[in-house]
Amino acid sequence: MATQGIDQLLGELRASAALAAGKAPQPQEAPQVDFADVLKSTIEQVNSAQQTSQEMQKQFELGEEGVNLQDVMVSLQKASLSFQTMVQARNKLVSAYQEIMNTQI
Repeated sequence: MATQGIDQLLGELRASAALAAGKAPQPQEAPQVDFADVLKSTIEQVNSAQQTSQEMQKQFELGEEGVNLQDVMVSLQKASLSFQTMVQARNKLVSAYQEIMNTQI
């Protein structure tokens, strides 16, 4: 996932360098993105954030050193926000699917 962002950034830098040199930028092939892979990766990231926040909460409750309340609260808020964002994206996808299914041909 991160390499796609780096490849895109490199492509933009090359295009900017070509423009600065007075050359027409080379057209680049768009990277292929598999929707299922992106969706799976996103769900795994949300799950990981929730597991991390739960683990930090347990550590704080047990009184382990190095875990303070501020870090626990920030972690819980990040997990909550990522979950809410995922739910909203799912709602948009379901809405779009229903709209497409109701479209008459």
